[in-house]
Amino acid sequence: MNLEDLIHHTGEWLRGTGPNSNIVMSSRIRLARNIEKVPFPSRASKEVLIEILHAIEEAISQIDYFKDSTLYRMSDLDNIDKQFLVERHLMSHEHASHTDGKALLISKEEVLSVMVNEEDHMRIQVMQSGFNLEKTWKIINAIDDKLSKKLRFAFSSNWGYLTACPTNTGTAMRGSVMLHLPALVMTKQINKVLSAIAKLSFASRGFYGEGTQAKGNIYQISNQVSLGHSEEDILQNINGLIRQVIEQEEQARQALLLQNKHMLADKIFRSLGVLKNAHIISSQETIELLSMVRMGIDLGIIDSIDRQVINTLFIMIQPAHLQKIEGKRLTVSARDVKRASVIREKLGGF
Repeated sequence: MNLEDLIHHTGEWLRGTGPNSNIVMSSRIRLARNIEKVPFPSRASKEVLIEILHAIEEAISQIDYFKDSTLYRMSDLDNIDKQFLVERHLMSHEHASHTDGKALLISKEEVLSVMVNEEDHMRIQVMQSGFNLEKTWKIINAIDDKLSKKLRFAFSSNWGYLTACPTNTGTAMRGSVMLHLPALVMTKQINKVLSAIAKLSFASRGFYGEGTQAKGNIYQISNQVSLGHSEEDILQNINGLIRQVIEQEEQARQALLLQNKHMLADKIFRSLGVLKNAHIISSQETIELLSMVRMGIDLGIIDSIDRQVINTLFIMIQPAHLQKIEGKRLTVSARDVKRASVIREKLGGF
């Protein structure tokens, strides 16, 4: 599987299906793992990093979960390729830099990805569509069990899994849920909700995770602490919090419908009209308009567009995707033109 195959492929987490998929776009669980008695990537030499990569590559070749996966070495990819993978939520911005000994493994349906030699020797990630943390955990736990039989992970009976960042020590597990919360933003309740989330020691971030701001009313909520908590505790805590946020978003949506359904519908259809007819459009404007159209679909105001189309457009209109589609580098202004063209094609515009 080459990267070009992914351009027109919809990853599992973008399908717009699963529990509460009208609000929850995806569920993700990430595990950090390090090989025992080997320096963390930031302290390892180039030669050691390459040895780690070879050891991991040998291990995954013997595990069925990885049989339909492809390994990409960061040193073989150009900057657009690496940004393309970041835009698809398959790896971090940090993984795209300092390419020595780094690789990314991706499963065919983009359910599973593994960053090799990012902050830790392995960052294993599984994503599912909708509010599906239990299924996500079941998949990644089985993969972790298989890997632990092939590789000896750094583990302390007192501290749990040892990681490069102390906040990940313990289970070294990060659960994350991506939510679309336009009604909480429109009713000006979002800051209150985010403040409550922070007080409960959860993190809220933007569309691309740590260090990014929320765009298109999309927020990622995840646990910040794993030390002293079992995987089951972490899942239970995240599930409880997310259910409350879902309930608040649903109540806010119903309030908007009751207060002025015609004004809401007008805003939604105006957004769709711009998307279907624009010939030049920025990424920022596109994301905000897509957010309104997605809410229109979720509320049944728009019934002619599938949620998956909108979810996929959130990714396709990003800079590296547009350049991969076009097959060449594009200036900012050229990307604005190409973006509008891609949107019109997907939405049946003029």
